[in-house]
Amino acid sequence: MRHAYSPGAHRARRAGLVTAAATAALAVVMTMLLNLTGGVAMAATLFSDNFNSGSATGWSKSGGDWSVVTDGTGTFQQGKVDSELARQFAGSTSWTNYTVTARVKPTGFSGSGRYAALGARSTGSSTRYQLALLNSGRAELQVVNGSSVTVIGGVNLTVSTGTWYTLQLTASGSTLTGWVNGAQVASGTNTAFGAGRIVLVTSYATARFDDVVVSDAAGPAPTTGGPQPSASASPRPPSPSPSVPSSPQPPVTGLVGWATVSGTTTGGAGGSTVNVTSASQFLSEINSSGAKTITFSGSFSLSGMNRVASNKTILGVGSNATLVGGGLTLSNVSNVIIRNINFRDWDDDAINVETSSHHVWIDHNSLTNGYDGAIDIKRGSDYITVSWNRIYGHDKSMLLGHSDDNGSQDIGHLRVTYHHNWFDGSGTRHPRVRFGNPVHVYNNYYNGNEYGVASTCGAGVLVEGNYFENVDEPTAVGYADSPVGAIVQRNNYFVGSGSPASGGGSVNSIPYSYTLQTASSIKSIVTGGAGAGRI
Repeated sequence: MRHAYSPGAHRARRAGLVTAAATAALAVVMTMLLNLTGGVAMAATLFSDNFNSGSATGWSKSGGDWSVVTDGTGTFQQGKVDSELARQFAGSTSWTNYTVTARVKPTGFSGSGRYAALGARSTGSSTRYQLALLNSGRAELQVVNGSSVTVIGGVNLTVSTGTWYTLQLTASGSTLTGWVNGAQVASGTNTAFGAGRIVLVTSYATARFDDVVVSDAAGPAPTTGGPQPSASASPRPPSPSPSVPSSPQPPVTGLVGWATVSGTTTGGAGGSTVNVTSASQFLSEINSSGAKTITFSGSFSLSGMNRVASNKTILGVGSNATLVGGGLTLSNVSNVIIRNINFRDWDDDAINVETSSHHVWIDHNSLTNGYDGAIDIKRGSDYITVSWNRIYGHDKSMLLGHSDDNGSQDIGHLRVTYHHNWFDGSGTRHPRVRFGNPVHVYNNYYNGNEYGVASTCGAGVLVEGNYFENVDEPTAVGYADSPVGAIVQRNNYFVGSGSPASGGGSVNSIPYSYTLQTASSIKSIVTGGAGAGRI
C-alpha cells in the first residue's frame, strides 16, 4: 500500500548526525557496548588479520612452508604439500571462551584423508580443537591430542581445491560448535582443553587462509538451520547420501525465528502440489482453499495486489521464476510460505502482509525496481520470519507497522525476525519499525544504504551480528516525525559507516533459539546465499 514519505525530514535529521569513518581493514576493534536490557558487556574482537599488510606479524610457525601472498589481496599460504603437519599459531594461551572465523581455500592434497583446518584452544604444538575440511568428503569437528584424534561430529561435504570456505569454530565452556559456510556441521562437549591459542593447520595439504577474526562472543546454543552433527566419537567413512554443496552455494537454512513461535509455519505441507504454467492459473491457485504447494518457473505478468489464501507454499523453481508488475497480499490469513521468487517492477507493494495475518515465512527472494514497499508487514500481523532475501535497485525495502496512529491494533503484535537478508544498495527501511517488541534483526548484510534499522513508536528492536558497509545511519532511535522506539545494538561490524544509535527504552527478550554468526563473516555468507535461485 502507498505510504507518505518525507525525504526532506530525513535529510534534516541525518545532517545533524556525527559521522564516524570506520576502517575497511579487518583489524578493527569492535566497540564494547552495554546491553540495555541486562547490563551485560558486549563482545569485542580479540584478534584479526587479513594479511593485507604483506606480513604475518603475530603468528608463530611449526612445520610447513608459510608465506603471505599478495596477488591483489593478502592471503596466508602453506605451500608444502608433503608436510605431515603444518601449523601457524596466534593469540593468547589464556583465551577461554571465544569464536574464531576464517576463510580457507584448499589448493592441493597429497593422498587420501588429508585436510586443511581451523583450530581453537591449542595448548601446544599437537593439542587443539579443530574444524577440518577433509578431501575424503567430510567436514569434521575434532579433538586432537597428540596422535589421538576424536571426532565430535561432522557432515558429508564436497571439499574442492580452489574453493573458498568460511569456517567458524566456537568454544564456550565445554561446548564446541563448528560451521562451514554458515551451516552448522557439528556440536558437542569435550573438556580436554580449557584455554589456548588459535591455529591454522594443514596435513599433507596446501591451502590459503584469510580474514581471520577472533571474538570473545561465544554465541547462543546452536539450533535448527544447518546439517545435523554426528554423535559418533570416531571417524566414519563418507555415506552415499548427497553431499552438502561447496561454496559459493548458500548455507543449508531451515525456518527459525518468530514464525516458529506459538504454532508452526508449514505452508502447503500435507496438501497437493500444483505446477502452474500461466498467470491466470497462478492467481487462481494461490487464492484457492485448502493446503497446497504452488510451483512455477518462467515469468508471469501481474498487476496490483493479488490475494494469497491460508495454508499455501508459493515456490519458484530454479533461478528464473519471476513475478513482474504486481505483488502478493496476505490479509487475515495464516501459515503461508513464499520462497525463491524474483519480484520486479511492482506497481504497489511486492509482498504485503496485513490485517492480523500470522505465521508467515518469506525466504530467498530477489526484489528490485518496484514502486512502494518490497516486503511490508502491518495492521496487527504477527509471528513472521523474513530471511535470505536480496533487495537491490530499490528504495523502500521493509516497513513494519504502517502508521503512528495504529497502536491499538499493533501493540503486542508485529513480532518479526529479519535474518541473512542482503540490502544491496537499497535506500531505506531495513526495517523501519513501529510498535513491535521484540523485533529481531540479526546477521544481515547492509551495503550502501541511506539508513539501516529505525525503531519508532515504542517498538523494541534487537540489532545484532550484522555487517554494515557504507551505511550513512546504521541504526536510528526515532525517525522523521515518529516518536522514538528502543534499539539494543550489539556485536555488529561497521565499515565506512556512520555511528549507530541505541537506547530509547527497553527491548523484550527473544523467546526462541538461534545461531548468531560472527558479524565480520556475514558479508561473504550472505552474498553467497541470499536471493532467488539459491535454495
